[in-house]
Amino acid sequence: MTTPDSNHHTSLIGSRFELRKVDNSMDDADVDRLTHEGRWGFVHSEETGSAVDGPGIRVVFWTTGCEFRCLYCHNPDTWKMKNGQLTCVDDLLDELKKYKDYLRFTGGGLTVSGGEPLVQAPFVMNLIRGAKAMGIHTALDTNGFLGDRLSDADLDDIDLFLLDIKSWDPETHLKVTAKPVEPVLNFARRIAERKRPAWIRFVLLPGYTDAPENIEGIAKFVATLGNVERVDILPFHQLGKFKWEKMEMKYELGDAATPTPQQTQDAKLIFRAHGLKCP
Repeated sequence: MTTPDSNHHTSLIGSRFELRKVDNSMDDADVDRLTHEGRWGFVHSEETGSAVDGPGIRVVFWTTGCEFRCLYCHNPDTWKMKNGQLTCVDDLLDELKKYKDYLRFTGGGLTVSGGEPLVQAPFVMNLIRGAKAMGIHTALDTNGFLGDRLSDADLDDIDLFLLDIKSWDPETHLKVTAKPVEPVLNFARRIAERKRPAWIRFVLLPGYTDAPENIEGIAKFVATLGNVERVDILPFHQLGKFKWEKMEMKYELGDAATPTPQQTQDAKLIFRAHGLKCP
């Protein structure tokens, strides 16, 4: 395979809320080589002006590839890496540079999300280091499962971790994500040891993750870490259902309810009772 032309810029216009699949017939060996080098990666979409993916106003790049198979995932089109658009890190940094002054003025920055960004760790770290070289605040939105792919130096180059903890109870975590929880908790401990700032994100899914003892377990654990600036409760929603249907995938949560305001408030109170900020 010939390396893609570095002068070719691919537009990533589109929303993460759209079903986006690229007709990509690349050989797996070429994919592995390119992503290992870290200059090229697969990107699902980009978003400018986000106010929910870290402090201030953010530019968000959504990568493809994910080890989890979350029942409530609203972007199952990001699970397979090759569903994304092959993109050069230089092109993304050129795009980001357009917003550099505005991001710095508003206290915002760059957030890399997914999918799971650490599936493409070398690419993501090149992107983050390029942003930092421009003086832009960086955040990594991750489930932490592949945290071992980051060195300590990598951790220290990331300004903020948005860490998803799906469940405290191992059985529930396995049921919801199809993966064990312990690697996630180990990663949480590791970034705490490095004193890296973190926001914890928890999806409240009635009938699955909403048991008080499950929430209590997460709250107790998070309160011991010492690096967590806030905890965000993310109420389950059905916004991604149409993607599952269009992709002809079995969606098990068709009848699942969105948490009531009272259920969400009750969950927040558990975290606050442990001295955690939970807006």
